[in-house]
Amino acid sequence: MSVWKNLSEKTVYENPWLKVNLADVELPNGRHLDHYLLRQRPVALATAVNTDNEVLLLWRHRFITDTWGWELAAGVVEDGEDLEAAAAREMLEETGWRPGPLRHLLTVEPSNGLSDSRHHVYWSESAEYLGHPQDDFESERREWVPLGEVPAMLARGEVRSANAVAALLMLHQLRAA
Repeated sequence: MSVWKNLSEKTVYENPWLKVNLADVELPNGRHLDHYLLRQRPVALATAVNTDNEVLLLWRHRFITDTWGWELAAGVVEDGEDLEAAAAREMLEETGWRPGPLRHLLTVEPSNGLSDSRHHVYWSESAEYLGHPQDDFESERREWVPLGEVPAMLARGEVRSANAVAALLMLHQLRAA
């Protein structure tokens, strides 16, 4: 079995969002290499699918890649916060909709060759609109989008984030059955 071994690592940069570490990695052939990695806090995401089989999404711009796309409400889990509670909080803050009982959909590691970040996705079959979102600056608009349109949206590149792609494919499959 070919296993890379992390013999040691040291932090070279740190802020409240992440740590950049430098690791001394031993390869299976005994060779060593320096490998930079990101240590990040967990992320929680949430959405809802209504009785019309529509999923609640956010249309937003990402300045880092200068792209627009559909995403799920998401954010960093605060210290000591439950994953499900964080997902519900993010959905309410970013959409104005409070989810009903949440169910875990999946956990993904969007860039596990570089980062230890885990994204925990939850969904609900109901949501209650409480008003304009507190964090409305995070998206241009929030819409209920038919799940049946997901494959075409993916093909057109309208969903770019790996966590949203995975979640929407899973929800499309679950609700198509």
